[in-house]
Amino acid sequence: DTENGHLAYKKGDVLEDREILDTLGEGTFGKVVQCLDHKRSGRQIALKIIKNIEKYREAAKLEINVLEKISHKDQHKLSHCVQMLDWFTYYGHICISFELLSVSTFDFQKGNNFLPYPIHHIRHMAQQICRAGSLHDNRLTHTDLKPENILFVNSDYSVIYNADKKCNEKRVNDTTVRVVDFGSATFDLEHHSTVISTRHYRAPEVILLGWSHPCDVWSIGCILFEYYEGFTLYQTHDNKEHLAMMEHIHGPIPQRMVRRSRKQSYFHCGRLNWNECSKSGRYVKAKCKPLQKYLLSQGREHHQFFDLLERMLEYEPSKRISLSSALSH
Repeated sequence: DTENGHLAYKKGDVLEDREILDTLGEGTFGKVVQCLDHKRSGRQIALKIIKNIEKYREAAKLEINVLEKISHKDQHKLSHCVQMLDWFTYYGHICISFELLSVSTFDFQKGNNFLPYPIHHIRHMAQQICRAGSLHDNRLTHTDLKPENILFVNSDYSVIYNADKKCNEKRVNDTTVRVVDFGSATFDLEHHSTVISTRHYRAPEVILLGWSHPCDVWSIGCILFEYYEGFTLYQTHDNKEHLAMMEHIHGPIPQRMVRRSRKQSYFHCGRLNWNECSKSGRYVKAKCKPLQKYLLSQGREHHQFFDLLERMLEYEPSKRISLSSALSH
């Protein structure tokens, strides 16, 4: 092992009949490598190699449990969740093998100078993400949905000229995606961590109250906005600033949520205690505007898309659109 717990390896090394070809990525949990699986007729797979550290091993066992349940429920592979092939232990490292996917929707957009995805691409990706999110039917919440955790199956693209932007742009040929990273997924009856989700995709109830399935719907709304605009809706790293941005975009936080909030220090007389004239206040005012003002076209499907976004970005979790209703929107 390396000093921080990663497995030390080189190209050509073989782990239980999986021959390492390349490193695909690295995280706090360990590394993901591309392999030839000689047990599967030389099929190329992705292998997640967990650090040889107890807390990461325990987290990996929880993820395997989630992935096995998804696999059992989704035998026809209709959920658009990544498919776990198998797992094994190698000198203290838990190794999980997956179907090999391509780049994330974030990395593709980044490589395209953050140009928006076409609306018909967003529609197809939204359908698939909502189907994957319907894990709620299995009493499971993903809790970390973001563009980095949505991967294209194949990211081959064509280059076309964008007359509006006066530049060439990449258009992915096939918008089939998979949702990945179930390391933080939580079943209804399990302990619910206080803080979940990457900041920009974190629902208001996570900050104020406590959370359940609807927090995934909020995250999906933020993701779809980012696909449409090419930038994040909430570009912040601070709770109170995040809430101030929400108020600029969606209006005042409902009094019921304020009264029940565990963050009473953020409020004064039922209103967010926020100084519009501070440096942070000026930043929020410059950065945020009412949601409908972000429309890029007055076309019918653009208005329909924003109607869906407004329902997904509803403050009250109990009033937020469900994913099954979103699918029929």
